[in-house]
Amino acid sequence: MKTDNFTFIDLFCGIGGFHQAMSSLGGQCVFACDIDEQCRQTYYDNYGIAPYGDITKIPAQNIPAHDVLCAGFPCQSFSKAGKRLGFNDATKGTLFFDIMRIVNYHKPKYLLLENVRNLASHDNGNTWQVIYTQLSEAGYNLLEKPVIFSPHYIGIPQHRERVFIMCIRKDVGSVKPFVFNEDKVNSCNIDSVLLDDSKILNIKKYKLNKDEIDLIDIWNEFIKNITQPLPSFPIWSDRLCEPDTKEDTSDYPSWKVNFINKNNNLYLDNKKFIDEWLKKAKNTKKFNGAKAKLEWQAGKTPSPDLWDTIMHFRPSGLRVKTGTYFPALVAITQTSIIGKRKRYLTPRECARLQSFPDDFKINTNDIQAYKQFGNAVNVELVRLFANHMFS
Repeated sequence: MKTDNFTFIDLFCGIGGFHQAMSSLGGQCVFACDIDEQCRQTYYDNYGIAPYGDITKIPAQNIPAHDVLCAGFPCQSFSKAGKRLGFNDATKGTLFFDIMRIVNYHKPKYLLLENVRNLASHDNGNTWQVIYTQLSEAGYNLLEKPVIFSPHYIGIPQHRERVFIMCIRKDVGSVKPFVFNEDKVNSCNIDSVLLDDSKILNIKKYKLNKDEIDLIDIWNEFIKNITQPLPSFPIWSDRLCEPDTKEDTSDYPSWKVNFINKNNNLYLDNKKFIDEWLKKAKNTKKFNGAKAKLEWQAGKTPSPDLWDTIMHFRPSGLRVKTGTYFPALVAITQTSIIGKRKRYLTPRECARLQSFPDDFKINTNDIQAYKQFGNAVNVELVRLFANHMFS
């Protein structure tokens, strides 16, 4: 297809990751929808198009004809019985049903769908099989397995594996195999998306406060002083103690017993240091609950230092990643901490991680902005798969 004059629709449009990519290839958006009011406002602010709301209430005949259907649809389980009984039974009650009713009415030349990585194995593979069967029976060629891809494969410093499904109407053509060698990924550098601190408005609200710095410092002291390589299991400070021979663990899952034993052994191997460290840690203001736990996921390093890593406060503890690339953005305000800057990612930096241009108008409410970028599709990846499909 010539990529200088085509039309597309943007289902579950969010803030327009598909729109950014498709319009850059010459596409014209003729319809968009999203159930989230804040997303619809951000979409309008950037593209001058007011998306419709709930897709389940929009008749297919009310949607304009189009060449390309784009959708980052939510993943829902499908009926196994329905897999045998046909389209309506297979997908009824899921939002994929709404994609298929539009597809069957309009028969666009191309479909580009995106979803979470888990879609490929969801419900023991049943979900993907239903999707594949329904798209094929609707008259589309597609690869037998969805492509799983992450921005960090092409040098964008975010590890965010997502499923991409490319479909071409059978009378138009077939989808070429997508070949990519994961062992030869481009190197990443987080500096490619970071703003100069001096150029960040209201920088203070993104900086770590004293209590957060004290908390990270106390954990930094811990990782610098234990005698063995940093453990891959979660460190639970309340389990850094002598084994409790009277504790009944019979009702505990095996993984929990395993972690308790490993924490107890770590304590015994470092008893003198940990006893003194725990006294200081317990006097550290934020050292409680989940923040009294640590998940080291930055691999082996001869001189570990938390201030050289990327960190994230999680319900399971302070999670630590290598400083090479960011973990996947999520739709919450607890975004990543840039160790060397002693601050959080800003919304503009999140926009860059999702390949939105610097002139993109970000929601002025940071809570909404983080949520929107956490839910967005990466623009460069849409462009990559659209070009592969169109060619």
